[in-house]
Amino acid sequence: MTTAAQDAIIDATAPVVAEHLNAITACFYPLMFERYPEVASFFNQTHQHDGAQPRALAQSVLAYVGLRKRPAEAQAAMATAISKHVSLGIQPEQYPIVGECLMAAIGEVLGDAVTAEIADAWGALYQDLADLLIAAEAQRYDAFAHSQGGWSGTRDFRIADIRQESDVIRSFYLEPVDGGPVAEAKPGQYIGLKLNINGQTTHRHYSLSGLLNGRGYRISVKQEPEGLVSNWLHQHAKVGDVLELLPPAGELTLDDSDTPVVLISGGVGQTPMLPLVRQALKQGRQVSYLHAARSAQHHAFAHDLKELAAQHPDQLTTLVAYEEGTGGDVQGRIEKEVLARLLPSDKAQCYFVGPQEFMSVMDRYLEELGVPGSQRHYEHFGPSRPLHTAA
Repeated sequence: MTTAAQDAIIDATAPVVAEHLNAITACFYPLMFERYPEVASFFNQTHQHDGAQPRALAQSVLAYVGLRKRPAEAQAAMATAISKHVSLGIQPEQYPIVGECLMAAIGEVLGDAVTAEIADAWGALYQDLADLLIAAEAQRYDAFAHSQGGWSGTRDFRIADIRQESDVIRSFYLEPVDGGPVAEAKPGQYIGLKLNINGQTTHRHYSLSGLLNGRGYRISVKQEPEGLVSNWLHQHAKVGDVLELLPPAGELTLDDSDTPVVLISGGVGQTPMLPLVRQALKQGRQVSYLHAARSAQHHAFAHDLKELAAQHPDQLTTLVAYEEGTGGDVQGRIEKEVLARLLPSDKAQCYFVGPQEFMSVMDRYLEELGVPGSQRHYEHFGPSRPLHTAA
C-alpha cells in the first residue's frame, strides 16, 4: 500500500503523468510485446493499431488515481476491466510483467523527470491496483469454479451446430466435450474463447446470444472484413471442432426490479440483447426493443423477435430500422423522435449496444430525453472508451 509520502508524490505528479498518459500507454504495449511476446495473444491487435486499447488502459489508470482511497468505488470503476480479465483467464503472475513494462514506458516518455522517489511512488500505486484486480478476479474464478457446471481455467467445448443467421452473422452452438453440466451465465454476458489459428494462440470474447439451459452456450459472430477470429469461425470452423472456453463475464445485466426496460441494438449488438429481452419478459416487465440493421439481409434473428412479440403482445413493443432497402418499421436510422415514442416511462432502464458511433448517438438522445445516467447502460465489444469520442 502506498505511504503518505508516496501519496503526496502521486498527487503532485499526477497532472504531468495524465498529460503524457496516452504517450506512455502507446509506448507501453510495443515495449511489452517486445519483451514478453507470449502476452500478445491476449490482445486484439486491431485495437492496438487504432489506439483503443492504449486509451482504455490510460482511462483505467486515471480512474484508479482518483479513487484509490475509496476501495469500494475503485473496484466498481474497475468492474469492466475485471470482467474482461476473467474472460481472458488473466492470472496473478502476469501482473508483474505489466508493472515492469508500464514503469519502463513512464521512464522512457518522461525521462529524467522520473526520479527514484517518483518511480517508487508510481510503482507502489500500480501494485495497489494490481492487488485490487487480482483479489477481485480470484473471487470470480473461485465462485464460478464451485458453481454447478463451473470450471477452472479453460474447458473444451465442441461445436454441436452452426447456423447462418444473416448474410454476415453465424451462430455456433457449443456443448462440453466431457458431457457434464454447464454453469449458467447471466443474460447479457459474454464468454472468452482461446483458439489456435495457424499455430498462433489468440483470445476473443463473444456475447452469449443464447443460454442453453445448462447444456451449452450459443455465440453469434459477425464476419468482419479484417477479423482474424471471425473470419476463421466463418470460413473454417465446422461441426465437431473443439474450442477452449473461459468463464462467462460481463456487466451488462438486468436488475431484479419491475421497472420498464428499453433495449436498443445496432448490428451484431443484438447478440446480448436476445437473452436480456427474454429475461425481462420472464420478469413480467414492459419491454421496448429497438434494433437497427443495414438491411433485411443483415438482420439476424428477425423471426425470433417477431415470435416473441406475438407471444407477448401486451408486454413487448418492437421496432426495426433498416438503413438500406425495405421491410423495416423505419427506413433509415433510429432518430430521437422514434426513441421518444417508445420510451415507456421516465423510470425505464435503458440498455444499448452497437458500434461506437451508434452508442454515442443513442446515449446523447437518451440524455436529451431526460434519462439520467444511472438508467443508461452500455458495454463495448472491445476496449472501453468514452462515448463522446465518436458523437
